Amino acid sequence: MSDIDTKEVKGYLLDLQDRICSALGSEDGLEFHEDAWERPGGGGGRTRVLEEGNLIEKGGVNFSHVYGDGLPPSATASRPELAGCSFEAMGVSLVIHPRNPYVPTSHANVRLFVAKKPGAEPIWWFGGGYDLTPYYGFEEDVVHWHNTAKSACAPFGEEIYPCFKQWCDKYFYLKHRDEARGVGGLFFDDFNEGGFENAFALTRAVGDSYLDAYLPIIQKRKDTSYGERERDFQLYRRGRYVEFNLVFDRGTLFGLQSGGRTESILMSLPSLVSWKYDWHPEAGSAEEKLYTDFLPHRDWV
Repeated sequence: MSDIDTKEVKGYLLDLQDRICSALGSEDGLEFHEDAWERPGGGGGRTRVLEEGNLIEKGGVNFSHVYGDGLPPSATASRPELAGCSFEAMGVSLVIHPRNPYVPTSHANVRLFVAKKPGAEPIWWFGGGYDLTPYYGFEEDVVHWHNTAKSACAPFGEEIYPCFKQWCDKYFYLKHRDEARGVGGLFFDDFNEGGFENAFALTRAVGDSYLDAYLPIIQKRKDTSYGERERDFQLYRRGRYVEFNLVFDRGTLFGLQSGGRTESILMSLPSLVSWKYDWHPEAGSAEEKLYTDFLPHRDWV
């Protein structure tokens, strides 16, 4: 396959959404609610959301396929040569906010972007990755998460995992807090190395390994007992998630600027969250350990 095969990519993405929703819904005991939508400027998608579940307090798994005549500012900020191009973008993006504070929040996405100008070859790239945001850290969970990510990248070169891991650490960082959002994972963008077939294969490897990375952590932690203290800390830390998604996240900005469906774009935000003025964890507490042992960037494998 030497040409860009958008139909094959779309088929893969729809199947990936099905598989992830089936697995997470089975773990929760409830099914995701599907909401199909159309974008006035071209394209649409299907949003799947699970709220007030047994395991998942709020989770969304989005598929979108949008296209149009002009790119929004977020897409051309770092690539001004794309100004005036028509575009086609498709992807699966998900965020899972569990109810139990001992089960981490997780995020994943994989996507293809194509830009076209008359008389020129299409410009295309893949992007995506996944990252983990624990509230209470367990080293074995984070090591498992990163080992799974490393194994997914291994067939494509030993340099891929450390590159994507570092990229993730840099991207999911709250500059105004001087603090990581979580413990990282993988992040890549503008990826077309080795041609379409190789880049698509790597993207599939990342998408397919998300459940392998996340499900064992869910299963290990979902029955851990917790109280009001742990719940309060979870809601406080969710504030960092909201801050990142609304201030820094490129996908959020692209979706809103391109006229995407607002409800679907903002489904990544948790149902409940809290902010406290100038709060600091108690010295020696499990809450402090998140800041000292897990959020600073480190090699996990």
